[in-house]
Amino acid sequence: MISTVVWGTGNVGRAAIRAVAAHPALKLAAVLVHDPRKVGRDAGQLAGLDTELGVAATDSIEAVLAARPRAVVYAASGDIRPDEAHADVARALRAGAVVVTPSLYALYDPPSAPPELREPLLAAVADGGGALFVSGVDPGWGNDVLPLLVSGLGSTIDTIRCQEIFDYSTYDQPDSVRDLIGMGHPMEYEPPMLMATVPTMVWGGQLRLLARALDVTLDDIRETLERRPLDETVTTRTMGKFEAGTQGAVRFEVQGIVGGVPRLVIEHITRIHPSAAPDWPAPPDGSGAHRVIVEGRPRIEVTVEASDEDENRSAGGNATAVGRLVNAIDWLVAAEPGIYDALDVPLRPAAGRLGRSTP
Repeated sequence: MISTVVWGTGNVGRAAIRAVAAHPALKLAAVLVHDPRKVGRDAGQLAGLDTELGVAATDSIEAVLAARPRAVVYAASGDIRPDEAHADVARALRAGAVVVTPSLYALYDPPSAPPELREPLLAAVADGGGALFVSGVDPGWGNDVLPLLVSGLGSTIDTIRCQEIFDYSTYDQPDSVRDLIGMGHPMEYEPPMLMATVPTMVWGGQLRLLARALDVTLDDIRETLERRPLDETVTTRTMGKFEAGTQGAVRFEVQGIVGGVPRLVIEHITRIHPSAAPDWPAPPDGSGAHRVIVEGRPRIEVTVEASDEDENRSAGGNATAVGRLVNAIDWLVAAEPGIYDALDVPLRPAAGRLGRSTP
């Protein structure tokens, strides 16, 4: 059994605890929390399970890493604390752990990551002998392994478009939804996540990875952005009220240009309420979906809907991101030390888990 730590118990961490507990090759060794109110609580409770797992949460990073866990699922946010997340991951790598995380955007495509971010992690791998794999859903499998798999079904390909289409009122993360993305702020507010070059920083690595896999060269990466205000005030279940006239919908693209044409496109269509931007594409049920569209011969369209935690689509997306990461741990443990990407780490069948529920 591979001793595995879950670091963070928010939206991603809850799913990570459940995934580790359900995996036949992994043993939940510890759960790290930042909130002192969570210290001492059982991991099963923090994960929303009906049963206890016999692992009490702790805030002692030093003690947990001193026990030399074989793997760490780093689920703490990197959105609003990127430097701290980078330092935490490096610390776990130096302790000899295999680390999987969605929190380091630059490392989704390690070859194109800035040297000042990549080199310290490579040094930590060399010191500790562990490995790192950064992935998620979008960025993540929704714009790497899924479009590449679908592309293999075509004869000729003109463009590949990866879409995330979501009603963000299902996403219980107010800091990110309101302040980073700008929902509920006046239209003159400049959301940090939407500022010029930031989408490329987050999703550009995915385009470079796709281009590498498809054996094409990107001429450039371009961005487009459109924002819409709410026509009327709405109240959401998870994040309260959003006033009329404030930002209610966002649509942006990060485009990989090949031969002067946008051939690889990652598109986000995000609303805080279904009434916002009704003329934009919507998911089949109005809540959320990830979609890949391959224009070519034949034209192929695949839509993936995932739900978890009382049919919540945002929680479902988090759970698939966690599944991609946690299910890679045993492969990474058997691999040589290093930093890996989605082209290296196979997406494998859920062997040994059919009919098996979380303890």
